[in-house]
Amino acid sequence: MAAKVQIPDSLKSDLPPGTFGKILAATPVIMAVIATMLAGLASSEMTRAQYDRSSAAQLQSKAGDQWGYAAAKKTRSALAHNSLDVLAAGVAIHPLSAQILPGADDATVTALTKNQPPVVTTPKYEDEVKAALDALNSGQPESEIVAKVKNIKPGQLDAALTSATSAANDFDVATKTINSTSDKFDVQMMHNGPEQFRDFSAARLAYTASRYDVESKLNQAVASVYELQVRAANISAEKHHLRSHKFFYGLLAAQLAVIIATFALASKQRNALWSIAAVAGLIAVVFAAYVYLCV
Repeated sequence: MAAKVQIPDSLKSDLPPGTFGKILAATPVIMAVIATMLAGLASSEMTRAQYDRSSAAQLQSKAGDQWGYAAAKKTRSALAHNSLDVLAAGVAIHPLSAQILPGADDATVTALTKNQPPVVTTPKYEDEVKAALDALNSGQPESEIVAKVKNIKPGQLDAALTSATSAANDFDVATKTINSTSDKFDVQMMHNGPEQFRDFSAARLAYTASRYDVESKLNQAVASVYELQVRAANISAEKHHLRSHKFFYGLLAAQLAVIIATFALASKQRNALWSIAAVAGLIAVVFAAYVYLCV
């Protein structure tokens, strides 16, 4: 922070009379105020950069959770497939008929007899988000992904995350009834003979594998959007970090103007030194305005 500049009375009495003397006396004070403002801007930008870095770390943790869920569900799907293969290798498996599922709702009957999970709601993405997701999921270089993330407009990633999360939640809600009904039939089938129980178990394993495959893809979709948010937060952090550095350079120019203007007060070469101070101060102001508006 720039210190408050006070002009000694002995120097004030030695200032040139007229307008130039007033301007010469005011220059160090004005430059000190500008330096203080630039110091505040530099500190503010650095704080925002640190906030964005922290936000990126939190988003990366959330993305990691979703990748973990996707991997776990993919593993469960593989286990269900393996169990079904072992069961089919030992005995003959017959297609399950709707007649042995009395009272079951249509969704449960369709899931267990035709191995068709509920319809998945497709997440809706803006074109810019879709382009970035395609780049991420196709393994393009990081520079290409970042370039596409920069094209995403404010609010589009939040909307994409809401859409992807809603699709996953909708599928969970749609499968709850099927899962609970299957549990009830599982107990009932145990008393209907081993053959019917094997057929039901095979149908249930096939549905379970399909359900976990769908859930894994939905979790991957959520994780991918989080990955884009991580990159967006890092891009924002880098921007604020750069602005902080540039405001600091402007601060140095303003402080230089303060020093030169102070020397001008005590020097016989007031015009030349004041001119240098004015140029340094003008550079600081123009540079700060450029950073604030354009960087």
